Amino acid sequence: MTVEGRGVATPGGAAPRRGGRHLGPVALVVAGGLSVQFGSAVAVLLMPRAGALGVVTLRLVLAAVVLLAVCRPTVRGYSKADWGTIVAFGTAMAGMNILFYQAADRIPLGAAVTLEVLGPLILSVVASRRAANLLWAGLALGGVVLLSGGGFDRLDPVGAAFALAAGAMWAAYIVFSARTGRRFPQADGLALAMAFGAVLSLPLGIAEAGDKLLVPSTVLLGLGVALMSSVLPYTLELLALRRLPAPTFAILMSLEPAIAAAAGFLILSQALSVTDALAIALVIGASMGAVRMQARATKRAA
Repeated sequence: MTVEGRGVATPGGAAPRRGGRHLGPVALVVAGGLSVQFGSAVAVLLMPRAGALGVVTLRLVLAAVVLLAVCRPTVRGYSKADWGTIVAFGTAMAGMNILFYQAADRIPLGAAVTLEVLGPLILSVVASRRAANLLWAGLALGGVVLLSGGGFDRLDPVGAAFALAAGAMWAAYIVFSARTGRRFPQADGLALAMAFGAVLSLPLGIAEAGDKLLVPSTVLLGLGVALMSSVLPYTLELLALRRLPAPTFAILMSLEPAIAAAAGFLILSQALSVTDALAIALVIGASMGAVRMQARATKRAA
């Protein structure tokens, strides 16, 4: 089955083991979300040193170096369609990061992620063939709106626009990450796509930050952001998308605003209100409901 259908095939068409069919992928997605959002909070602290585009470049370039060194992917034996998937995945990855950090440089982290997550939520509705997913997506969307405090109109309009555009690229990232996982073994496709995305971002980062990108302390922090926000979460999500249906995965992305709010509170001293806590509860409830419903549906179909 493809990402556009009910599920995502495992490499070689092999069926996943029944025991870890759902809890495993869900745990991978949650762990990836924790890593990427806390990494994003660290990236916000790094922006005064290298600028938003400089941070993106450090993140993608260093992540690509790590993944290429670990995976050592082969470049032979792949079709034009395979390489087209890599180009699309790398472009979506670079675009998502560039747009998001432009947003995070202008509006609070929690608000940026809240707007960005609308992309995966819309994807969950479009890709789903079950009417019940509309309910869970709607509940998650309600939590997202509540988390905003109804105050998106008070945000910097340019920052909000960047966040919404990042959401569209996030939806594309989900689709092409799943396709890459089916076409390439292990994390080879991710390493190649990350390298392509790094090449796209490099001129922008150099133009904005110049030799600031070579300051040892900045590079060290950039490596931490690369590991937390790219290498670990993207690898976990790539593995999860091989076993988790795209609509369920997309709804699980609605956990990101809650995680971002927690990261903003712990690292950036952005306080949480009672309304924020209620919004987080709605988002988490929607995600849990979507996963439980999909687990029951798959069990009946087995």
